Amino acid sequence: MKLLILSDIHGNVKDLEKLEGEFKTCDAVLFAGDFAECFKTETAKPVLEELCKRHENIFAVLGNCDDPDFSEDLDNADINCEASLNFYEGLCICGSGGGSIFTGKTANERTEEDLLSDFDILKSENISNLILISHNPPKDACDSVNETLHAGSAIFTKLIEDVKPMLVVCGHIHEGAGTAKIGDTLVVNPGSFGESGSYAVAELSKKDGEYNLVSCEMKRI
Repeated sequence: MKLLILSDIHGNVKDLEKLEGEFKTCDAVLFAGDFAECFKTETAKPVLEELCKRHENIFAVLGNCDDPDFSEDLDNADINCEASLNFYEGLCICGSGGGSIFTGKTANERTEEDLLSDFDILKSENISNLILISHNPPKDACDSVNETLHAGSAIFTKLIEDVKPMLVVCGHIHEGAGTAKIGDTLVVNPGSFGESGSYAVAELSKKDGEYNLVSCEMKRI
């Protein structure tokens, strides 16, 4: 199975055309939020419409630049995976939207506790083949703003250690693009597609009902 991983499109609809080949060959798209350009929440809808035109299997969360009410548009498009268990071909995908409180000026900033509450549904479950999508990254994994500042969530890191997902997709921190490991879990921040044209592609294999992550490659248009 091939997964196209995107984040932080920030209203850049035109460059999605350059991913035509990736959309055609991937089985599903995982999007970690920020449909909209910062402080221009109205730019989110054209991105949503373009994504939905290009693939039928999309799993997405909101970013800190997206209006919280835009979740209704995601619901209507049947791509919203926030605070819910979403099953696809034996995978289970669960998401958390928005960014942690920093400037207080972007549209969708939440406390770390609020962000992690989207994953409460996992606490009573023992789920295999689990993928988490969170706009906000975990602490010390794909969250480096610079050499000394890590902007991720420590309680998200603890959750990952507890539930042991196969893959965690995050975004938000453009400078944190790349991959990292928390235990056996791979964390990937594909970077800002809207700003730098970066994205990632993951390949999974399946045997006896269990998926294994074969590779995750960082790419750029």
